[in-house]
Amino acid sequence: MKLSFLPSFFKTKDETLIVPDSLLLKKIKSLSDNSDLIVFSNKEIFHHKTAYLIPLMIYDKLRDIYIFERKEWSYDDLKNATASKAEGVENSKNTLAFDKTHAIIKQKFNELLHNDGVDIFNYLLMENLSSDEYEHLNDSLQEILPKEKIIFSDSDTSEIFKKLQNAADENHSLPSADTVLGTLFIQYAIAQNSNEVHLCNNEQINFIDTDIKGVQNLCAPARSGKSYALLLKSIKELFQHKREKIILIKPTTLSKDILHQRFLELIEHAIIDIDLMAFEILTPLELINRHLAKLKMPLLDETLIIDTKLMQKSFDAADIILCDDANMIPAQFLSYLKHIQKKGDLLFVNNIDLESTFTFTKSYLPQTREVLFHQTNPLAKALHLVSSLLQTAEANEIIIVSSNNNRKKLQDDLAFFIEDKTITIDASKHLLEQELNSLLLTTYDDIFDLHAKHIILMDLCDEDKEKIKYACTLAEETLHILYEESCETIEGLKEQYESNEN
Repeated sequence: MKLSFLPSFFKTKDETLIVPDSLLLKKIKSLSDNSDLIVFSNKEIFHHKTAYLIPLMIYDKLRDIYIFERKEWSYDDLKNATASKAEGVENSKNTLAFDKTHAIIKQKFNELLHNDGVDIFNYLLMENLSSDEYEHLNDSLQEILPKEKIIFSDSDTSEIFKKLQNAADENHSLPSADTVLGTLFIQYAIAQNSNEVHLCNNEQINFIDTDIKGVQNLCAPARSGKSYALLLKSIKELFQHKREKIILIKPTTLSKDILHQRFLELIEHAIIDIDLMAFEILTPLELINRHLAKLKMPLLDETLIIDTKLMQKSFDAADIILCDDANMIPAQFLSYLKHIQKKGDLLFVNNIDLESTFTFTKSYLPQTREVLFHQTNPLAKALHLVSSLLQTAEANEIIIVSSNNNRKKLQDDLAFFIEDKTITIDASKHLLEQELNSLLLTTYDDIFDLHAKHIILMDLCDEDKEKIKYACTLAEETLHILYEESCETIEGLKEQYESNEN
């Protein structure tokens, strides 16, 4: 038998090539437990219209990436074989043929980073061949299949790790894992702008990869990247044609527009072909009005009311609906979603009345931020704080959250008290209708997806606890809680943040 080593590493999504978690693969995956290695198995590289499945890739921050091809060959298959390289196969650093792999990876780097990317080291997984059996193979096979590039069935973890380390000397100036893996696997890349890309954590990746069936719930703390995970999951499922229509629900028009802006940033980073018309972000009112229009009933202006006829009629809005911030949305609307999605799929995010299917435990809320309580006249203290903060901060780094009455008073007082312009947020209006590049005044109903370095909270004792909890997560550096008289809410917050400090 003569073996010709043609490039065969990549398989398209139409080919069956899922690598099961064999004992050898488990050993390799375990390398990440006690090292900085990042192991990706059975992940796809999306390239324009095609998905290429990679059986196994490891990122080493000191040596770049290793790619592995799995071969089922046993000693009986190889003992009488000779081998030669296929004509035209070029290998710059390795003797194994992974040409197509290298070409696609380099294309991704050139498209997104405008360079050839990182070094790539090739290995074979030989799960049916031991190291002793290898020694009895023909010299031509050993030449084209060098021992140092093969992970044998009897290789132990330390031996595998040593072979990887021997690929190259350490290099402490390599790109980060976020840059490398976020470039190759755009479905797990949180691209916040053209210069900042973060790779999803394992919980987020598992959520993005797992199919949603029926009614399910994602429980995630504030600043956990849940909204980005929803967008990335939508992009992946549209690219793979798993969904014909996806609707994502956000509580307000402003938060919808902010999330849509993030979606466009992710698409710009991805450079892939998907049907943008198959994805929509809607407010509860917009979805209800779409149903009412279908039934030729009068549309709603502002107040969300679920007419009994809507709960009796079917509505094929999308094959999956993702409802973000479900804990901030009226329960009657959540019941309505369950009704119209009886034949489709539905994901709630933070539905406090529903058991969690998915859980994000990590929050990216800055751990160094200060939480300060001020028992005084809230209006006077707010003016004093703004004046002090503006000594070192920009006006657009400050948000004041209060009742509507105090918001009006603050707007009048600040007009005479500071030179900077103040903007009153109205989350029922579109992003293009509002100027957010200034000091912002908002109510607890309008805070969704707003963040700033400095947050000042007032009027907490009369507000919904879920909205207060959300408002406390908006601050990146300092959170100021203003109150004249204490109440159960204030005492609860004191206990929470004082226990965190301890």
